[in-house]
Amino acid sequence: MPTAPADAAGDAPTPFTADDYRARMDRAAASAADAGLAGVLVAPGPDLVYLTGYQPTAITERLTVLVLAPGADPVLVVPTLEAPDAEKAVGAPALTLRDWTDGKDPYAVTAPLLDAAGRFGVSDNAWAMHLLGLQRTLPGTSYVSLTEALPMLRAVKDAHELARIAAAGAAADRAYGEILKVRFAGRRETEVAADLARLLMEFGHSQVDFTVVGSGPNGANPHHEAGERVIERGDMVVLDFGGLKHGYGSDTTRTVHVGEPTDEERRVHDLVREAQQAGFEAVRSGIACQDVDRAARKVITDAGYGEYFIHRTGHGIGVTTHEPPYMIEGEERPVVPGMCFSIEPGVYLPGRFGVRIEDIVTMTEDGTGRRFNATPHEMAIVG
Repeated sequence: MPTAPADAAGDAPTPFTADDYRARMDRAAASAADAGLAGVLVAPGPDLVYLTGYQPTAITERLTVLVLAPGADPVLVVPTLEAPDAEKAVGAPALTLRDWTDGKDPYAVTAPLLDAAGRFGVSDNAWAMHLLGLQRTLPGTSYVSLTEALPMLRAVKDAHELARIAAAGAAADRAYGEILKVRFAGRRETEVAADLARLLMEFGHSQVDFTVVGSGPNGANPHHEAGERVIERGDMVVLDFGGLKHGYGSDTTRTVHVGEPTDEERRVHDLVREAQQAGFEAVRSGIACQDVDRAARKVITDAGYGEYFIHRTGHGIGVTTHEPPYMIEGEERPVVPGMCFSIEPGVYLPGRFGVRIEDIVTMTEDGTGRRFNATPHEMAIVG
């Protein structure tokens, strides 16, 4: 797999083509066969966007489903009133559209495309009413979550996907550089979070997924949502933010301090920084995902803070900001070139403060890690 093009941080990514989407659908059908499935059923959501480039303007109760089966042409079943939009999707030339009108049974339209006794992988975004409707029409079929059956479907990125993730990471880095210039002390967490969201959009994000601002004791909650707490001098502040740019995700965390930190705060921050570096250095050919977690966790555990590192070390990223693979104990899948994932160890001291440092990382063709975030890991002092 080639490395990302030189313009990876630019604002004009190479467009995906119908051939790109055709190749993705072919891989998905082949992966389904390898997993012993009769095919894959994909509802509107991230998987449909990834496989076809089609994202309905509104997701309604009307059935839309992509049917992929080994040895068969891809078929997208859509409501007639949405067919014109589906026909405009970049991937539309690589599939057949089959529409159905209100008043007709969409499951009767879909059923002939399926093996009546087959087991199918179903995207996690599928509505229960649609799955139950198919089961009523084809009682001999069975279904399994696509994330369970084909967890690595979107895990390995090509060069143009890597370029988009690099651009998203660079934009998040620029947002971080600017947020360090704003006033923290005396402002609510929500105000700083709004600044972060605005900056992400200014630097090209089309969607902001989260802006965590955890000040003082709130930083000890890894998924704290920005609240009305007023940030004070002496606070450690966890900043975790990201979203989508060019359809691909950013996600980065830095921990800053309002005024001069204590010796203990510096020591914990340095420990997390060392753990993050250890996780990054573990990204080499032949390692399993769990080895990244083990490397980062060992540093924190050996320093006596293991009970305060309460989450996995990382998660995959792509057309969503959280997706497989996961850097967690028990995940024995190997890290391979093109996988993109976070490395984000943390220490959380209840009622006091928390520290987390996060970069998005990929493995390159030469079997080493490459970061998509370049902002300093050292503790920044803010006012």
